[in-house]
Amino acid sequence: MTGTETPPDLPARSGPAPDSVPTLRPRPVGAPKSTPLRRAGQDVVVDCAVYVDGRRQAPVAAEDALESASAQGGFVWLGLYEPTEDELTSISARYGLHPLAVEDAVYAHQRPKLEHYDDALFMVLKTARYVEHEQLTATSEVVDTGEVMVFLGPNYVITVRHGEHTGLTDLRARLEEQRDLLCLGPSAVLYAVADLVVDTFVDVAGAVTEDVDELETSVFSPERTDDIGRLYQLKRELMSLRKAVSPLEVPLQKLAERQIDVVPDTMRSYFRDVQDHAIRVRDQVGGLDELLSSILQASLARTSLADNEDTRKISAWAAMIAVPTLITGLYGMNFEYMPELRWHYGYPMVVLVIVAVCFLLYRGFKRNGWL
Repeated sequence: MTGTETPPDLPARSGPAPDSVPTLRPRPVGAPKSTPLRRAGQDVVVDCAVYVDGRRQAPVAAEDALESASAQGGFVWLGLYEPTEDELTSISARYGLHPLAVEDAVYAHQRPKLEHYDDALFMVLKTARYVEHEQLTATSEVVDTGEVMVFLGPNYVITVRHGEHTGLTDLRARLEEQRDLLCLGPSAVLYAVADLVVDTFVDVAGAVTEDVDELETSVFSPERTDDIGRLYQLKRELMSLRKAVSPLEVPLQKLAERQIDVVPDTMRSYFRDVQDHAIRVRDQVGGLDELLSSILQASLARTSLADNEDTRKISAWAAMIAVPTLITGLYGMNFEYMPELRWHYGYPMVVLVIVAVCFLLYRGFKRNGWL
């Protein structure tokens, strides 16, 4: 199943009735277990609030929030952190969430996508965090990714977060100060989450740029360095960021251009702005990837050139060593009749010949850049 809306020529998939409990399919082979990573005793519900006319209402129990929001003409924002299959299934029965969307939210590890289920939307966004490190190595973790899933209905929005970063508590506080935006309904929350995710991409891309600059300086420094392992590792880490950014363009384009019941027309310009930022980050990440490829090729070329220089130096010294080896080898054969064998100045003459030939070879190799 792809992360696209239901094609116009196909009937929309019907979501389960509010009083029914959806049944999830068996966990796919290789899919992660539904055991949460949250700390012991940490509640799956991070926050739950009802908003009417852009204002947060009095606290209400999570199980009664939807009824309260419907009665007051507002919407409920339910924030969840790494729910288990049983926990999310129980919540989905109350809100009428589609079982396929629930399955994706439980198992996570999805690519960014937007799916349309009758009058509800389900959106997956990849999150990213730059991992600080003193020095980039061949095994350094540079980009850590997580996920945020958003269920969007006429009077509810449910955010499901996976990963130890991109918390939405601060976002909720900032959004509650913008009453005009919250008055636009649940889609305002989806916009705020998408905007936060893309802004985080901008920060991560900027931090990775500094690592790329450091590697570029190292590769082209006069000193001989071995940066191939570090370059390859950074390229792998950059691929994780690219997989999080690039697929996000299509879902944001649909939110900005298509007519969707749960997304008012006034929200389209907001999603269009987020789409523009996402495209810029995508281009920046693509540029960094191409630059890393060029630096990697340059590093390989420098390594090959250094190897060739070493080979030439070894060959030059071997040639100079071969001259005295040849002459002394000949005179070491102990033949009785050899040139100048009984001459008083034969020995110094041979030494002078060896030195002269070696000097001429050295001068020739030096002039040609072999030494």
